[in-house]
Amino acid sequence: MKIAVIGLGNAGLPLASVIADSGFEVIGVDIDDERCEKINRGINPIPEETGLDELIGRYGGKRLVATPRYEDARGCESFIVIVPLLIDEGHNPDFRILEEAFRSVGKILKKDNLVVLETTVPPNTTESMIQSWLEEESGLQLGDFYLAHSPERIMTGYSISRLREFPKIVGGVDEESGRLAFDLYRKFIPNLKKVSSSRVAEFVKIIEGSYRDVNVALANELFKIAEELEIDFHEAREYANHDYCHIHLPSTGVGGHCIPVYPWFLINEMEKREWFSFAELQRTSRKINDEMVGYWAERIVLKALDVDKPLGRVKICLKGITYRDGVKGIYHSRNLALARLLARKGLQVGVYDELFTQGEIESLSLRFMDPDDADLVFDCFDLRFSV
Repeated sequence: MKIAVIGLGNAGLPLASVIADSGFEVIGVDIDDERCEKINRGINPIPEETGLDELIGRYGGKRLVATPRYEDARGCESFIVIVPLLIDEGHNPDFRILEEAFRSVGKILKKDNLVVLETTVPPNTTESMIQSWLEEESGLQLGDFYLAHSPERIMTGYSISRLREFPKIVGGVDEESGRLAFDLYRKFIPNLKKVSSSRVAEFVKIIEGSYRDVNVALANELFKIAEELEIDFHEAREYANHDYCHIHLPSTGVGGHCIPVYPWFLINEMEKREWFSFAELQRTSRKINDEMVGYWAERIVLKALDVDKPLGRVKICLKGITYRDGVKGIYHSRNLALARLLARKGLQVGVYDELFTQGEIESLSLRFMDPDDADLVFDCFDLRFSV
């Protein structure tokens, strides 16, 4: 059996590698020519992904062949699509990348092929838009081909172990699609569960993100209260957490492609239906987490006033601009937003991140600063100051 994986990014490439490691021939399709060339030479384009070097070195260009051409995947029996779904400034999903991918798959789709979407999408997307695009381009109808949803549940940096150990779910737009998708995935996913529909599978992933967002917002709120009451939040958290309570860690906000995005799928849908109160907690959590940048900017300014220099001459270094420690990604990074907010205030702020070169930092229109040269250092991940 040949399996096509459409999208060889941070989620798609680890999945394609695990499938290849399970004995399947994999055709990976990605629009990035350079990335495809690296993979086919056995070079891992995501070096921070634990365990991926070995798999790409072993299978790249052999059992796992990368190509920018959909036509090269025509002989595949199954297609797994995992391309980005971004949101615009109004928090509405932009389906253009998804539509292009599925229409391209539709052009090479054959009778009895299975298509599985792994991108996290609003509920009902798989059985409406995705099915429609495939039918329009292929001339086939559901039943001639099969369609399911299996949302990725990885964690960047640990994707290989997550795929091999963490529970994964799959649900079809109809019973036969769900059965066929389950039979395929259990050949390379050890911990697999089948749910009743693609809509349930879509919802599972979204509510995981909402859960994290709400709980981070609670931690941020409790942290601010503890500071105001002169209580050591971290000591209190240590003793508050047990089998029936898990207070998350506070932060500068929530970044990345997942947690700050998915709650909007539900918030927007409830607003369209005019059930505003149904998503009130999620909207409030989004507001709390996004406003943490302003909170920390104020704390940094107050700390800088303690330095024996005029405020405008205090050298402030922010350590860590990525959205998560150890991950070279800045999508919706609140640490990056914090650096830019302080710069707009006219402060002498620079950034340092061990994952970025000085040139890469400067290409983001930021000033590079070595922590040793700063008067005040704020660690964006530990939320600690040093002078």
